[in-house]
Amino acid sequence: MRRRNVDNGAQDGSEQPLRADAQRNYDSLVEAAVAVFATSGVDVPIKEIADRAGVGIGTFYRRFPKRSDLIVAVCRREIDGCAHAANILAAEFEPFEALSRWIQRYLDLVLAKRGLAAALHSGEPAYESLPGYFEQQLVPTLTGLLQAAKGEIQVDISATELLRAVPLLCAPATSIDFAQTRRMVNLLINGLRVPACSGGEAS
Repeated sequence: MRRRNVDNGAQDGSEQPLRADAQRNYDSLVEAAVAVFATSGVDVPIKEIADRAGVGIGTFYRRFPKRSDLIVAVCRREIDGCAHAANILAAEFEPFEALSRWIQRYLDLVLAKRGLAAALHSGEPAYESLPGYFEQQLVPTLTGLLQAAKGEIQVDISATELLRAVPLLCAPATSIDFAQTRRMVNLLINGLRVPACSGGEAS
């Protein structure tokens, strides 16, 4: 019996990709979950997610036997989207502007993940792979942006340090003071940049 894939066949070469119709259902469920989790939290009834995706409960459980499977898929989808955004920004903007905009995009990911925090720290074994996946996708992404903007950056900072710094600035934030969090992150970004009076030379 072929092993059924609950993570769309992209993470393990031993698993077969889903059929086109099954992939559509998978994608629809993940997209619905992203939207529903953002407004109602991860404990929302499964039927609400299935209804939003336009599929039945049976289809939901064929794709995601456990709620944790869906939460993992949502997290991976959000991480992938953040990583992909780097290429788009790098093609459209100058290096430091691309870096700045990507850090703001990363902040969106961090703020969205706050709603999943309790689930992700529950000790559920399904979540054990997520920290490694996060680093695998985002450390090289941010490293590339930092290297491209090297001549405009005055601070010797690694991608890992910067990825950790942004969530620390979000730690005290609630939904009513995200504007303050964004201001702090902007200050962090501006602090990286070589002052204009220095003539573009890193100190």
